Amino acid sequence: MKLVRLLSPYTLGAMKLKNRIVMAPMTRSRAIHNIPNDLMSEYYTQRTAAGFIITEGTSPSPNGLGYSRIPGIFSLPQIEGWKNITKNVHEKNGRIFVQLMHTGRIGHPANLDGHARILAPSAVAASGKIWTDTLGMQTYPIPTAMSLEEIQSTVEEYKTAAVNAIHAGFDGIELHAANGYLIEQFLSPLSNTRTDAYGGSIEHRSRFLLEIVQGVKDVIGKHSIGIRLSPYGIANDMPHYPEIEKTYTYLAEEINRKEILYIHIVDHQSMGGPEIPAEIKNIFRATFTGAVILSGGYSFERAEIELQNGQADLFAFGRSFINNPDLVERFMYGNPLTKEFDTSTLYSAAAKGYTDYPVYTSEFTKSHNQKG
Repeated sequence: MKLVRLLSPYTLGAMKLKNRIVMAPMTRSRAIHNIPNDLMSEYYTQRTAAGFIITEGTSPSPNGLGYSRIPGIFSLPQIEGWKNITKNVHEKNGRIFVQLMHTGRIGHPANLDGHARILAPSAVAASGKIWTDTLGMQTYPIPTAMSLEEIQSTVEEYKTAAVNAIHAGFDGIELHAANGYLIEQFLSPLSNTRTDAYGGSIEHRSRFLLEIVQGVKDVIGKHSIGIRLSPYGIANDMPHYPEIEKTYTYLAEEINRKEILYIHIVDHQSMGGPEIPAEIKNIFRATFTGAVILSGGYSFERAEIELQNGQADLFAFGRSFINNPDLVERFMYGNPLTKEFDTSTLYSAAAKGYTDYPVYTSEFTKSHNQKG
């Protein structure tokens, strides 16, 4: 079998993509004071050979900045910082979406500024600890259960962030409804114990997500929106519950009615989580008429096989893009991948372990010079 389709052009909405390889969103914690900067611009610009890039999780609200040094897109300095990044990516003929991520209960007050608060659907704390730059590791606090007014104001924050993203030059936005952050916290009956219109039944627990999708669609259009889901994922204290399959079957149907651009399904099996049952992926493939992106520890060969079998339209690569900025070119020419990376620098604030990984030609040249 000739491995070529993954590298072939693809039309996503109105966008002509160079290939079907997506750079997955990855938190890298380089946004000092939560403002995108030149170092981040260099990082993304190095990886523009991807069909398109999805940025790290970017908060639509001061309340959603739960981690240290993650970017936002709700203030003018943040918008200006992103403008510089999208300009440089586009000058390299790249495409880039911003992932809107509100961390919800996955945060700590030490990581927030001013009057921001740790909000969630219910006052149910996540188990575990989180890093703060000022206090070190801290236990997750009990979040404040959101009032109906706070739910609606948060929906408005997503809408404003989406408009800001277009003003900042992004080609579109991805809603992060995966990995145990705020939107998924509403989906699970274990983190959402509400008894009002946003809790209880599958339809009620899905309401927050669907209102955000509709609201964002109203302000930027359906063809600029993707959504990331992690059915059966357990990240950030998301235990399984009996209605998972019914919940995501319902979401597949309802999201399809919104006619958005794509659904991005992430499988955490390669990182120690449980595998998403094939039935769930098949439901999305059969129900959703837009593009489907799959991610989760894919090799080039496995992605190509699943692409040729019709299981998805695009495939997202995450960790392999960290230490292989020229990942697409390595795939294209059959060059070996750099396997190891420095885990201690994944979430630091410096260039080391971020923009200093060499492209394959640099490695070859260095080795050749040493031999000479």
